[in-house]
Amino acid sequence: MISRAFSKVNKNQLIKTVSTNRIVACKNNQTQFIQRFSTSTDNSNNNEQNQQQQQQKEQEPKKKMNKFAFWGGLAVAGLGGFWIIDMVVNDDFDSVTDKFRTRLPESERKKRPKVVILGTGWGSLCFLRKLHTDLFDVTIISPRNYFLFTPLLVGGTTGTVEVRSIMEPIRKYCKRADAEDATFYEAECLSVDPVSKKVKCYDNSAVKGEVSEFELEYDHLIVGVGADNQTFGIPGVKENACFLKEINDTRNIRDKIIDCLETASYPGQPEKEIDRLLNFVVVGGGPSGVEFTAELNDFLQSDLLKTYPLAKRINVTLVEALPHILTIFDKKIIDHVEKRLQSSNNTKIWTKTAVVGVREKEITVKNTTTKEESIHPYGLLVWATGNTPRKITTQIMQSIGPNIQNNRRGLVVDDYFRVAGTDGIWSIGDASINPSKPLAQTAQVASQQGRYLGRLFNQLAEEMNNDLIKKRENPDAHKEEKEKQQEKLNLFNSITGSNKSFEEAVKEKPLFKYKHMGTLAYVGDHQAVAEFKGDHSTTVSEGYITYYLWRSVYFTKLLSVRNRALVSFDWLKSSVFGRDISRG
Repeated sequence: MISRAFSKVNKNQLIKTVSTNRIVACKNNQTQFIQRFSTSTDNSNNNEQNQQQQQQKEQEPKKKMNKFAFWGGLAVAGLGGFWIIDMVVNDDFDSVTDKFRTRLPESERKKRPKVVILGTGWGSLCFLRKLHTDLFDVTIISPRNYFLFTPLLVGGTTGTVEVRSIMEPIRKYCKRADAEDATFYEAECLSVDPVSKKVKCYDNSAVKGEVSEFELEYDHLIVGVGADNQTFGIPGVKENACFLKEINDTRNIRDKIIDCLETASYPGQPEKEIDRLLNFVVVGGGPSGVEFTAELNDFLQSDLLKTYPLAKRINVTLVEALPHILTIFDKKIIDHVEKRLQSSNNTKIWTKTAVVGVREKEITVKNTTTKEESIHPYGLLVWATGNTPRKITTQIMQSIGPNIQNNRRGLVVDDYFRVAGTDGIWSIGDASINPSKPLAQTAQVASQQGRYLGRLFNQLAEEMNNDLIKKRENPDAHKEEKEKQQEKLNLFNSITGSNKSFEEAVKEKPLFKYKHMGTLAYVGDHQAVAEFKGDHSTTVSEGYITYYLWRSVYFTKLLSVRNRALVSFDWLKSSVFGRDISRG
């Protein structure tokens, strides 16, 4: 019994042991299977991560390229848009097509009509830029070998911009397509003979050679010499006043401002003399006079007061003979500018006041209403009162005769800018006046006239060349024709060519149409005024936004990338570091 019971116990223990071993083995197998599964899962996960990382690495250059392409495309589109706007604003699309035009060889140009251009101002340079110079024998004559961007000239008087930044070498525009298409002579034209078609020039520079005078023949003469300063014959103005026309004028004004302050700072200088030295008078209430007054106030407030203790005693007086300043603007703008300028303790505006005499240290003014005269001392006198014809313009007018050339503003021209009473003389810009359609003497007008005349010459190039060939073949007939022309006194009927075909070709061309783009003026303290006249309405603007519009317009009007870069740097430099107050 006992043995049977013992065997049952052993059997049960054996069954339990086997079962336990089997369970343990199953668990071990399960654990190994789970480990293998998890390991395979981890491996598959790692493989997926590696593949994803690899794909990301492969996609990163593509993303960078996409970003680069996006921003690059955006930049190109922006530059392209700016270029198109620039071309539209400056009416300059034909300068692109000119590069792909078939040009005449240099050997044939000497046989083409001789075109002589007098001056390197707005009208002359715009004419030269539009002219197909390979179709003519072109010569430029001017006492200065550069173009001056006059709208920013006032900023050069105080150092807002450097004068070199607004100058452009004229010889740069003589060369096109790697060839000399035009000849430049730095000389001043002394006289023009409309009958023999010759100009006499001389060297007015400091350095002269054995030959200092010469004569040139022309077939077509472009008179774009601009205008001189209007002094109204007042004694002492030319000897004692500073003007706002040329580069040297800005240097003289800038030098004299600092000179007055330095002289006033001398020890023992009488109070009365200090007041005289620091009394600055600006004559002329037009845009130039107002902008200079504004620039001078900025210079005083931003720079001079920081370095000169006596600068707080500076007084600026703007003198205008008319009842208001800026008479070309809307009444709202006039009132705003007058109020703004007079809000400064250092600035006064004298309207209805005419200057009748100028001496070295004082001016005599007369009230146009009461007729009372008074004397006022000054340290600096700036004259910005308008324009009058230059000597060469007056000489041409006299050679033609007062019966035809009888306008005090300049050479009388027709709708095609042909000078009345002459054959082959054309005039643009401040040197000309069309009595039937008088325009303001501004850079905007002169530049549009120059572009129009350049394109007109391109259209008439073949007719001009054929006309020249006929004159050379039959010079006697041409001489008789010229004598007949001189006998005609009618204003525009006297301007006939040597044959009807050329005259008819001219009259078939479209007339000049002036497009007014608006009038802008800087009034100080980063503010400007603008006026845009439409056919039926007038839009006026003033304030800080207009100031940035004023700068943007003049920036786009600068002729070259070089000028734009230099002027931008000057504006930034004067804003960050201030204007230079040293002399010289």
